[in-house]
Amino acid sequence: MNVIEHPNFDAAPLLSCAGVRQCFPKASAGEIVVLNDVDLTLREGEIVGLLGRSGSGKSTLLRIVAGLMPPTGGKVMYCGSPVAGPCSGVAMVFQTFALFPWLTVLENVEAGLEALGVDEVEMRRRALAAIDTIGLDGFESAYPRELSGGMRQRVGFARALVVNPAILLMDEPFSALDVLTAETLRTDFLDLWQEKKLPIKSVLMVTHNIEEAVLMCNRILVFSSNPGRVAAEIKVALPYPRNRFDPAFRTMVDDIYTRMTQRAAPAGQAKSQPGAPSIATSLPPVGTNLMSGLLELLASPHFNGHADLPEIGGRLQLEADELFQIAEALQILGFADLEQGDIRLTPTGRIFADAGLEERKRIFGERLRANVPLAAHIRRVLDERPGHRAPIVRFEPELEDSLSEDAAQETLRTVIHWGRYAELYSYDDEAEVFSLENPSS
Repeated sequence: MNVIEHPNFDAAPLLSCAGVRQCFPKASAGEIVVLNDVDLTLREGEIVGLLGRSGSGKSTLLRIVAGLMPPTGGKVMYCGSPVAGPCSGVAMVFQTFALFPWLTVLENVEAGLEALGVDEVEMRRRALAAIDTIGLDGFESAYPRELSGGMRQRVGFARALVVNPAILLMDEPFSALDVLTAETLRTDFLDLWQEKKLPIKSVLMVTHNIEEAVLMCNRILVFSSNPGRVAAEIKVALPYPRNRFDPAFRTMVDDIYTRMTQRAAPAGQAKSQPGAPSIATSLPPVGTNLMSGLLELLASPHFNGHADLPEIGGRLQLEADELFQIAEALQILGFADLEQGDIRLTPTGRIFADAGLEERKRIFGERLRANVPLAAHIRRVLDERPGHRAPIVRFEPELEDSLSEDAAQETLRTVIHWGRYAELYSYDDEAEVFSLENPSS
């Protein structure tokens, strides 16, 4: 039977965040703002999803909510009291299982209760009940190495649920699983939630998967990046169980793709427009093979240069975040445009897709110099130096003035890969030095 859950929005929230801000110091000076002015409420009876691209601060917010790190600014309240450390009424399920390999299933589930000082008889009773609820009855004496990925994640769920939390936090709990296993575990979890067989009152989950968010959540908070903040709140009033092929479901998925691609657009603006990329603009960590493959697919007769992003993602079995990164890279280089959740080849993208290898490298090099200021800057420095060589440390400080150390290193790795492919410059990994093989080219 189809059921729509209606959380009680008149009741006081179980959890609330007001003006949450999180900054981290940079290696050089100053700070990187990861989250800024984030407001959030979580009420009994609802599953709320935090959806956004990598680096938008979703997992950081989850750790702040769990009391695992204090925010730089703002406040977090649980049941009316400030969160000043780990809360007894909040438990978390992680992406990577995080099981103790030397403990059995039963011992892993009991571990949290043992830390709370629960007596042995009660600890055993509650652990066995949680194992049975999550569908692992009969595997109590097995070790993690004997279990499949899906079974290991079930242990993770049982370990979180055994402490009878009011709120369950989930940090991409299905992303490390294969597609079929993830689908089974999602369905089982939703069935238990609908049947009220779980001890929890509410769920706050981080995901990159748009369909997963629409499938599971009552509300979705869409995060923007740099810094992370809530860009949109979407209420999902579809009845459970939800059908991925229902037109209303597809419309909602398409709408979220549109919202998220609109926010990606500034990275590909022309230099004359406000917000144009600078030397210190972060680059998506996308390889040239992935870009070439997507361009070829878009140029195929089936798509004829224009495609719906959800359809492309489904065909290639790519998470939204992976697909956005490839699409953003193509947009930055001027090979494709993103609009209303669709991707469309530009004339240059069409020429690239139809070209041979050497012609592709030439086109890629031209677009790299024209559209990626960092690549053009590296080439200019090499051209001007008598020996046509420059160490990577020459460029790191320029990026770290605006980017975190990790983002700066990721951007440098990307520009190294793109420049090598285009034969714009060479890079020696051992010496960590850029150089020109053909300075005149």
